[in-house]
Amino acid sequence: MVRLTEKDGSVYFAVRVVPRASRSEIVGELDGAVKVRLSAPPVDGAANDELIKLFAKSLRTAKSNIEIVSGQSSKAKQLRITGVPAADLQKLFDA
Repeated sequence: MVRLTEKDGSVYFAVRVVPRASRSEIVGELDGAVKVRLSAPPVDGAANDELIKLFAKSLRTAKSNIEIVSGQSSKAKQLRITGVPAADLQKLFDA
């Protein structure tokens, strides 16, 4: 199960990305983190931009509500999403 932490109106959780996949998608859970495949390569922030775009589209929220808190140059990242309840995130991850 994905570990979600709520603090000050935001939800924090870990993400494990796989760049250069055939398509961008949220795959499921891996060791308490959300596993995500991204079609973008990990060059010049393209994968990070694709990650934010994917979550914004999946949650129907603005890209400005999503921030990579740590791991900008790593496959293991920490995301913060503002304005989306933890229950909605959990539904997305369980689907």
